[in-house]
Amino acid sequence: MSELQERIQRQIDTLVGTGVETGVQVAVYQDGALIVDAVAGMADPATGRPLTSGTPIFSFSTMKNVSATLAHLLVARGFLDYDSLVTDLWPEFGMRGKDTATLRHVLTHTVGLPAMPREITPGELPDWSRVCASLAAAEPRWRPGAAMGYHSYTFGFLVGELARRATGRPMRELLREWITAPLGIEGQLYFAAPEEALPGLARLEQQASQWPAGPDDGAAILAPWENRPSADFGNNGEILRADIPSVGTATAHGLAAMYNALLQAQLVDSARLADLSALAFEGVDQVFGTPARMALGFPIGRIGAPAEENSVAFGWPGGGGSYAYADPARGIAFALTKTRLVPNFDTVLSVTAILADHLAGIR
Repeated sequence: MSELQERIQRQIDTLVGTGVETGVQVAVYQDGALIVDAVAGMADPATGRPLTSGTPIFSFSTMKNVSATLAHLLVARGFLDYDSLVTDLWPEFGMRGKDTATLRHVLTHTVGLPAMPREITPGELPDWSRVCASLAAAEPRWRPGAAMGYHSYTFGFLVGELARRATGRPMRELLREWITAPLGIEGQLYFAAPEEALPGLARLEQQASQWPAGPDDGAAILAPWENRPSADFGNNGEILRADIPSVGTATAHGLAAMYNALLQAQLVDSARLADLSALAFEGVDQVFGTPARMALGFPIGRIGAPAEENSVAFGWPGGGGSYAYADPARGIAFALTKTRLVPNFDTVLSVTAILADHLAGIR
């Protein structure tokens, strides 16, 4: 066992042992090699079932890393261009001033549909046609491309409907055929977990019944269910089985393996990799009121990284405290998934600090 693996294993063992966490997975690749595959705690505290590195955990928006990657694969395989109009494939989407929207706008969260239409509740999310019809009819909050605002749940449906119309396949099938099967990580990344997989998934638990309100709450635009992750939502069998590609179920190893494949030019060529981390939009997130630097499909920068680092890392966190990112400059693919939902990224920060210290020591 390497020193880095030991240090990260000790850290997550301590977090579980002191009751801060109930179950944590961490996986790290560097330059194509898996250098950390650590796990601690339980998959289901009620039964005492242990968590393993192969136990999938519903990790909310951490799966946006996968849906964004699939969007790049659609371009790499010739189904779309970044500047393709959405209406080229989805004509009815052009209603109410959305006719100029492109895939680039979708990927940079600048389409102007950050929130689900009010008629769409969590119970309607599994109804793909209903959700997409509501999005097509919706009025954007700003002209596509004019501003950026986190598209919490709408993002995955926008990417997914373009994918469906371009290929005739739903996102769950493209994920399996283009990513998990070729990389040998089937059963580790799911949009729409199959019925037979449900008993093996981890169970989420809520640290607090309600997220604290604050200036970054986003509640003025997003419905509370879009912004405050709920264990009940992530444990719901109907949600777990549904193709909702803004969220999903993953192992840390599956996420890190996907990002490692990107960095190793196994999924896209090295020229396209530069597009994944190049600045595509910079401004203020209209949902949270915070500075936003967006590449095509991903926020730029690593959580907790000092400003002077000027990172080219990119990747999405997930509500409740999960996170995955790729860092082309350092050859690092990182993922952390967890079963206890908390309104902070303290566990991620404690683990990435150990990784940063390790990388500083080997320069």
